[in-house]
Order: sequence, then structure tokens, then C-alpha cells
Amino acid sequence: MGARARGPEGSREAILAAARLQFGRNGFDRTTIRSVAAAAGVDPALVMHYFRSKDGLFAAASELEITLPDLTGVPPERFADVLLPVFTESWGPDGPFLPLLRAAASNPAAAEALLGVFTDQVAPALAAVTPDHPAERAALVGAQLLGVAVARHVLGSPPLAAMDDAALVRWLRPVLAQHLTGPAPG
Repeated sequence: MGARARGPEGSREAILAAARLQFGRNGFDRTTIRSVAAAAGVDPALVMHYFRSKDGLFAAASELEITLPDLTGVPPERFADVLLPVFTESWGPDGPFLPLLRAAASNPAAAEALLGVFTDQVAPALAAVTPDHPAERAALVGAQLLGVAVARHVLGSPPLAAMDDAALVRWLRPVLAQHLTGPAPG
């Protein structure tokens, strides 16, 4: 299907979807405007028209929203059961956050975008269930989840890569409960 058949918004969304997939699989350096355009079925000039540069394309592909479920009323020992499906879907091999995970170590825009997701979207949702120190607790949960995602999907740590999501939930259940509601260190 050509760009004209899709319309401007459809073409833009097709480009963003192709860019997220390629940035996630190939990283920032190995993704090209031409390869994204080919995957989206558009002319490279259209990618440049919408995004002006590869950096602009990456920035747009990095604008992500994460919708966390309301944790009010969820027992702390079940936080992992509610949170981890959202994160495993987002950071998985075809998830929209994988490009940010891969690029954050070497690309300041990616690091800022990833940090923004946690500080602007995740931390406020988690703060509602913490007894104290909401910023610190949310940061610990974020670090835990990002660390697992990097080890599992970027580094390919064999035990984590082979672990199914249900087992991951079981392992992380007590850790997330401790980070969010356990006693703060004195």
C-alpha cells in the first residue's frame, strides 16, 4: 500500500512503527532513513518531510506513553502481577521501549526519553501506593525493571532470556513489594 492510499497520518504512523521496530532490532547507528522508508513502503523524502533527520525520527519514535493500572487496593505482594505484564509487553523484542533501552547508553535523547517515561508517567502512578519516599521507591522499581529488561533483551542473559513471564513475575514479586512498601532504611 502506497503513501497516498494511506493518507498523511497513516503514512506517518507507518513510518513511526517501522522506525520503532528497526531502532529496537538494529539500534540507532545501524538504522537508516532509507531502511525505515522501505519498511514503511514510502519514499525516503517523506520520512525527511515528517521528521527532518534521523535524530528527529528517533525522537518521535521515542515519544511513548505507558498506561499503568491503578494499584490502589492491590495487595503489595501482588504489585508484580499487575505491573510486570505492562512492562514485559512494552520492553519485549517487538515492544516500543526496546529502542530506548538499546540506545539509552550512548544516545542522550534516548536516555532523556526513557528517564522521562519513568519520572513523568511511572513514578506518579507508583507514588499513590508508597508509604513514604515515593521518588526513591519509584526510582528503585524503575532501576529494577530496566536492569531486568537490559539483561534479558539487550545483553541476552541466558537465564533471563529463557525465563517465561510467569516465572519472572514470581521472582520479582517480593522485590517489587519491598521496593514499594517495605520499611525504608534508617
